[in-house]
Amino acid sequence: MVGSQNSTAQAVVGEIVAQHLERRLDRKIQRRLGTGNEQIVYQALLAGEISLYPTFTGSIETVILREQPSADPGVVWERSHSEMSRTAQLELLNPLGYENPPAMAVRTADAQEAKAATLSQAAEAKTRWKIAVSYEFQQRIDGIPAISSYKLPMAQAIRGMETPQLFPALERGDVNMIAADPTDGRLTSPAYSILADDRHVFPPYQACLLVRQDVLSAEPRLRGYLAELSGKFTTEEVRKMSAEVDLKHRQPAAVAADFLAQAGLK
Repeated sequence: MVGSQNSTAQAVVGEIVAQHLERRLDRKIQRRLGTGNEQIVYQALLAGEISLYPTFTGSIETVILREQPSADPGVVWERSHSEMSRTAQLELLNPLGYENPPAMAVRTADAQEAKAATLSQAAEAKTRWKIAVSYEFQQRIDGIPAISSYKLPMAQAIRGMETPQLFPALERGDVNMIAADPTDGRLTSPAYSILADDRHVFPPYQACLLVRQDVLSAEPRLRGYLAELSGKFTTEEVRKMSAEVDLKHRQPAAVAADFLAQAGLK
């Protein structure tokens, strides 16, 4: 069974994995997509309720292992890989190709007024920033401390809110900066811009599949079939697929099928 976290991007990637395995294994693959946050889906994997799900190396280190990751993507992947195998009998496969570190998003008009394309430039601007983040982001060890390290001039304390409230709050002007996912489909709009993390305070977040080792042992073909997906994704592609679902109201299954066809995996 394929699971996923509750973002549109992760649900679409999970659907791609499920459809790919259905074609290769010639049997129906069960899905539990959009189950919840990292901890919820990880616990479902440990309990055997799902067999695999797409996750991120930075999430494994900060949310599951509760460690401060290295800035080196290779080191973070190796640490995540070895610890998942040692402590949980899980296999972290090679990266899928896209990354999903926290992205500080602003309205493009505000970025232009502040003359800021990076977080360092935002720190030097005359703009007083009103930042909102998700409650989950507030709890991450690489969240608030990372943003605070830029010493942005603030109009108020950083606000926590439910994830679906972030973009509406930004659009209304209640806040003028939010912590978003770079794979969020709304970031395809020219109305929004991402301020580059030019000091690389956020750790690497390479997307990978996390799989139960007993499932890989039970189906020897599975590892090879899943490896066919490694390197096939880009952040921009996943963002566009999210937009197809959230903004154009297409079904995730149809978007996933299109991706597999374009990737030559049908």
